Amino acid sequence: MNAIHRFDFMGLRRTFGIVSIVLVITSLSLLLTRGLNLGLDFTGGALVEVTAPADIVLADARVALVGSAYDDAVLQHFGSARDMVVRVAPKDGLNAEVAGLELFALLQQAIPEAELRRIEFVGPQVGDELRDQSGLALLIALGAMLLYIWFRFTNKLGVSAVAALFHDVTIVLGVFALFQWSVDLTVLAALLALIGYSINDSIVVADYVRDTFRNTRLNDPAEVVNDAIRQTIGRTINTSLTTLMVVLALQFFGGEAVHSFSLALSIGIIIGTYSSIYIVCNLALAMKMDKEDFIIPVVEEVDEAP
Repeated sequence: MNAIHRFDFMGLRRTFGIVSIVLVITSLSLLLTRGLNLGLDFTGGALVEVTAPADIVLADARVALVGSAYDDAVLQHFGSARDMVVRVAPKDGLNAEVAGLELFALLQQAIPEAELRRIEFVGPQVGDELRDQSGLALLIALGAMLLYIWFRFTNKLGVSAVAALFHDVTIVLGVFALFQWSVDLTVLAALLALIGYSINDSIVVADYVRDTFRNTRLNDPAEVVNDAIRQTIGRTINTSLTTLMVVLALQFFGGEAVHSFSLALSIGIIIGTYSSIYIVCNLALAMKMDKEDFIIPVVEEVDEAP
């Protein structure tokens, strides 16, 4: 820990600045070219849930669908290895009940003891509405954070914190676009949680930077920022590690229901911890932040006596 408290964080700011620019540009390119693999919540389609007294081997179940009209279905465990959900993308004339029964009949060839639990259908119109409402919720959350930051920090640190917020969300979405992981409502929930987590981390660092500028006698802005980061780095690491441990527990032991949520949040926590130092502080220094930005103006009292 002593080595960390002596580390020159801002000495690497140009290197990590280039890394961040490359990551953001790559993420935006992936979002524009490959796009997101939207899940059933947003695209519509049929969902079939089955259960069995013993663990279901997904590879065996998939073999039963090869060559059928549903060979492109997505099979996943749900809750436990004995439960499975099958998702079918929307198709012309798709009838949820018929598709569900046909799918179940095919699956029974590989899993004779399987039992049908439910069949659901999300129409394309409902999927479009969910997608639009989810995007609106994300924009509202971002807008609310922007207003909060503006009133909390009206200087260069505020602009930097906003940039860090967009940096984190963009990179997480870029990773999902790269690997074509399914994006459903749980991923949206993770992004909303990430927005709150990221901005909280950035504000803690920004507060320390502001207070250090006001109280220090150091003249070099980079060294002032280094001093502020060294004061808060222990808290930042401890908070991030403890949060990440909980999220990783969900990732490995929470089942398929929270897999996408924990995956998106795990990536976001790592990126958010990094950005609170190398985006917030780096960008503020690039905008020539110095002690004068934090001087509180003194209002002189006017003597109204004759």
